[in-house]
Amino acid sequence: MPPNPPKPSTASHRITHFPAAAAPDFFKRPVSSRASTVPDAVARYHNHAVGSNQCYSAVVQEIGAPVSTVWSVVRRFDNPQAYKHFVKSCHVVVGDGAVGSLREVRVISGLPAANSTERLEILDDERHIISFSVVGGEHRLSNYRSVTTLHPAGAGTVVVESYVVDIPPGNTEEDTCVFVDTIVRCNLQSLTQIAENFAGVRDRASPP
Repeated sequence: MPPNPPKPSTASHRITHFPAAAAPDFFKRPVSSRASTVPDAVARYHNHAVGSNQCYSAVVQEIGAPVSTVWSVVRRFDNPQAYKHFVKSCHVVVGDGAVGSLREVRVISGLPAANSTERLEILDDERHIISFSVVGGEHRLSNYRSVTTLHPAGAGTVVVESYVVDIPPGNTEEDTCVFVDTIVRCNLQSLTQIAENFAGVRDRASPP
């Protein structure tokens, strides 16, 4: 893995390692004074089964834009590069973007990967949940599964993204989580900028 992954800002908050069984209790608590609690029906999606050679973590990001705006970006399984700057290109190779579809993702140079084949596991427009798993490709993050949920927080949104992944040979749990957390955090900060810009444009376009 790269010795010096890109450094994100401090806008998002890393959740330190905790057992999967503790995840629902954690997500019931507010992530800030502005954030609403995560409903039990949604929190359970972050309760991953974690094997003995896997790591599990989650990142929380607050965004100053409504859920509808943030979701319009996040739900695009066919266009992750809209906010994931480490993605060079993406093509849906099986399906039409519904659950079960497969996409072929190519990443930018400098990461320990060339491409990734990913399957859409959940796309819930009502509860604002999207999940995908990595099922193939040239990379070191095997059996990766990610779940992202969006939650209203006043006029803004709280995004929770959790994942489980195998620990690659020669790496520790801490190495793996630090590396993946950094990428997730950078993605969510990019999402924040894009969604807040969208919201700002719409606000300026609205009549007084």
